[in-house]
Amino acid sequence: MGGENRKQVALGVDIGGTTAKMGYVDHEGNCLASGASVSTGAKQAPAVFFKRLHEAAEALRTGLPPGHEVIGIGVGVANGNYYKATIECSPNLGWDYVDVRAELGKYYAVPVAVTNDANAAALGEMLFGAAKGMRDFISITLGTGLGSGIVAGGKMVYGADGFAGELGHTVVDPDGRECACGRRGCLETYCSATGLCRTVQELICTTTTPSGLRGICYEQLTAAKVSEAALGGDALAKAAFEACGDALGLKLSDAVALLSPEAVIVCGGMAAAGDLILEPTRRALEKHVFPVFRNKVKVLASALPEGNVAILGAGALIWNELDTAR
Repeated sequence: MGGENRKQVALGVDIGGTTAKMGYVDHEGNCLASGASVSTGAKQAPAVFFKRLHEAAEALRTGLPPGHEVIGIGVGVANGNYYKATIECSPNLGWDYVDVRAELGKYYAVPVAVTNDANAAALGEMLFGAAKGMRDFISITLGTGLGSGIVAGGKMVYGADGFAGELGHTVVDPDGRECACGRRGCLETYCSATGLCRTVQELICTTTTPSGLRGICYEQLTAAKVSEAALGGDALAKAAFEACGDALGLKLSDAVALLSPEAVIVCGGMAAAGDLILEPTRRALEKHVFPVFRNKVKVLASALPEGNVAILGAGALIWNELDTAR
């Protein structure tokens, strides 16, 4: 990359259920300006939202060095379709179908790429993080739900319709917990921030294990509080993380048999718990995996800065598109 290219930046946008965050990312994975956000609530019309997004992005842009050039926009969003650059059937946003490229095309004459937020995180790890130099890996995003991105042969796996890689909606127990998707027993109902809290509640009801978490009502329980308790030695909190890792390792063993990845990268808010989630996941993976794959697959924490993972992932999405096209 020459001197001129160092002035080039991509706009990375992460659209969540309540907030959209954005930042400008250079080719080396530096977030040169971030911190801007707009609300996505109130089921506002897409045209209104993207106008507000543009205004916030332009205000943020004033903090960039003079002479920069915005060369593309990457968007990470749940139910984002890579092939069509659309958002489809998004109940959290209240949108049935949105042509993101057309909406952003009202304000920008640059390439636009869209994918789901978990795929964006995987690309961020591949270009800038723990999977740099890897050609085959799985990225797991542990937040309110469980997202996943699959890279095989150096390329993101999108499948026939653009929605491949939903490990969070593979089934742990067909008669298990109700999932927001309408089915029962999906992995994310056991392994996610929400799933972790559900496990704590079950352990409170079915065991006599002493725990400081017993004094917290379910509505006020968070994964961060469970993590804090576990780090302090709380046996019930530690058991909840063990159960979470057991479920994740079990389903990863199936994914490994299908994909033979070099590594699994764990990111998202729960990844901050470190070995509380990583160690039981490693043990369960080794226990259940097809023997030929034992001791071959690394389970690693994200190497991206926690506050900007989603933005860096969205920026990586468009940088990857532009690099591939060159």
